[in-house]
Amino acid sequence: MKENGKLTKTVKSPRHVDLSLRLHRVLSSAELDCECRTKLDQALDRFSALENRRQLRNGLREARHRRNLIADQLSYLADIDEITENESDLSVFKEMALLFDEIADQADQAADVLREIETLTTQAVNSKSG
Repeated sequence: MKENGKLTKTVKSPRHVDLSLRLHRVLSSAELDCECRTKLDQALDRFSALENRRQLRNGLREARHRRNLIADQLSYLADIDEITENESDLSVFKEMALLFDEIADQADQAADVLREIETLTTQAVNSKSG
């Protein structure tokens, strides 16, 4: 999406953050004594931290997977050097275009994952400081 001449991308909020926040909201309204409240808050904080790390690992794994797919596809792009303006098999142009489309799609998906990681990390830092 283009906005004010700059490319922008909508970033989806990681789903588990919503779950952690909902758990905190619901359980914070429970009437518990101080000791139980402290233990519950600590358990929720540990859950959020573990879930955050799990999401980060999964996101990095996904981005690396996309990178590997792109690397595999790049080797096929060398075939473009063998195509000339006299190419008689016009399907070659369609195949090359599809290859570029697939690489762009993989790159776009990897970028989305990395943006989610950045959002997740920012939210985790903000929740610790706030």
